Amino acid sequence: MTQRTAGRTGEDAAAPATIDHGGGVWSIEVPIPDNPLGHTLVHLLDTDRGPVLIDTGWDDPASWDALTAGLASLHVRIEDIHGVLVTHHHPDHHGLSGQVREASGAWIAMHAADAEVVRRTRSAEPGVWLDYLTAKLASAGAPPDHLAPLRAARDSGRMRTLPGLHAALPDREITPGDLLPLAGRALRAIWTPGHTPGHVCLHLEEAHPANLPGRGRLFSGDHLLPGISPHIGLYEDPEDTTVTDPLGDYLSSLERVARLDAAEVLPAHQHAFTNPRERVTELLAHHEARLTGLRALLATPLTPWQLAERMEWNRPWDRIPHGSRNIAVSEAEAHLRRLVKLGHAEPVPGSDPVAYTAR
Repeated sequence: MTQRTAGRTGEDAAAPATIDHGGGVWSIEVPIPDNPLGHTLVHLLDTDRGPVLIDTGWDDPASWDALTAGLASLHVRIEDIHGVLVTHHHPDHHGLSGQVREASGAWIAMHAADAEVVRRTRSAEPGVWLDYLTAKLASAGAPPDHLAPLRAARDSGRMRTLPGLHAALPDREITPGDLLPLAGRALRAIWTPGHTPGHVCLHLEEAHPANLPGRGRLFSGDHLLPGISPHIGLYEDPEDTTVTDPLGDYLSSLERVARLDAAEVLPAHQHAFTNPRERVTELLAHHEARLTGLRALLATPLTPWQLAERMEWNRPWDRIPHGSRNIAVSEAEAHLRRLVKLGHAEPVPGSDPVAYTAR
């Protein structure tokens, strides 16, 4: 493995923070513009064929500059990158993948389900998504004043400026359960749907460099974070009528990750942490409590929009921005899907927009 230094020192004082996690693994803070999360932790993994990135960060000039400066502080040129492993298709993870490939010739690998999302987004006429979103929110009970800006954006063509429309198509597939073909490393793909349909965690099945108890290290993407419960909304596909259960997928994926018994988790946000079993237990309890609370709210029939208005968020509903309300309603719908599947809620016959009530 190559010896590298990490951190803000000397001539690299302007570089983003980097952390040496030991055993040929580093992280680089790559900023997310205008986002309270602040940054994505892009991980660098040394292999015998050259360095590999796990995620790349948001497609923005400042983010690109931070990524390349962080690599330079570790004595890595962008041209040296051998490959990119993408945990999921969201723009704060996959955004810069295409630019990395263009600069280095690196391959890009992603789970097939998220690769399909990228293909669908790239090939769809930009207004298709806005039409779908507007209709979906209307059916969820969104008021006219919330729908008006979406219709205006559709008419103006502003959709072309949104992230993800030109995301890079991966050229390799991450197959769940397989050891990835990385020379000199033992990295296994773990399928963890929920946050996205093709989210993967990557289990480094090597002894922990500090000999912490447990089985290796887990690059967890957004699936398992130390202080945040990731967004679980509906899997959006305008042409698919399958009734999915993203929250059920996520809860099952949490239990799958707990069974790995990793010594340490290296997430894509916040910070590295140990004892993933404890964090999984906390998240399972959080969602169980939330489902119980929502079932109580549904003693009175509510539309998904009305339910979202009454759910507990990190700020009052009247202070949640327009775009974030769309995400909140999707999360309310994912929880409703779970309650319906468990037999704890049902749609009210004849309601329009459809309302749900507890059973």
